[in-house]
Amino acid sequence: MANQVHEKLGVLVTYMVSNPASYAYLDSLRPSVSAVPRTVAALPPGYQLPLPENPPPPFTRYNDANSCTTYDNWPSGLKGRTGYSARLTDDQLRKQFTSRPVIYLLGGYDILPLFGFDGSCPAMAQGPTRMARGLAYHRYANERHGATHQAAPVPSCGHNGRCMFTSEEALALVFPKK
Repeated sequence: MANQVHEKLGVLVTYMVSNPASYAYLDSLRPSVSAVPRTVAALPPGYQLPLPENPPPPFTRYNDANSCTTYDNWPSGLKGRTGYSARLTDDQLRKQFTSRPVIYLLGGYDILPLFGFDGSCPAMAQGPTRMARGLAYHRYANERHGATHQAAPVPSCGHNGRCMFTSEEALALVFPKK
């Protein structure tokens, strides 16, 4: 969302994001228990709880914002940006974010706090697992901001780059058949 060369390249570039620790939210809202589809096992085994009778909206003000005062700081949010990201306004970042093609590769087994899992307060505000964070962010981008980003679950992979980028799902996206 922050690079300033995308439009100058002269070739179509699609951004492929794979199992990051967290995402840069464009406002102070964060996912609630309603943000992740219940049809996907995005939580650790045994943690898939039923939705409350009156579920909250998918994205709400973070309920622990008073205790987690950095949850909306860059790179988890737009506040306190430095370097190249600070050169752009919030509106420019939003416009670039929504207009660029993005695919989120999400490991179907990336549901455990392993391999450098970010358990910091700003990251946990985005969800309990990388899979849940990715699914929620994809929904957030498209529903809240009008993006047309894609989510591509890779069922047989956890937090493993080799598995993710050599999977049939990823190869079909990187090298589409014409």
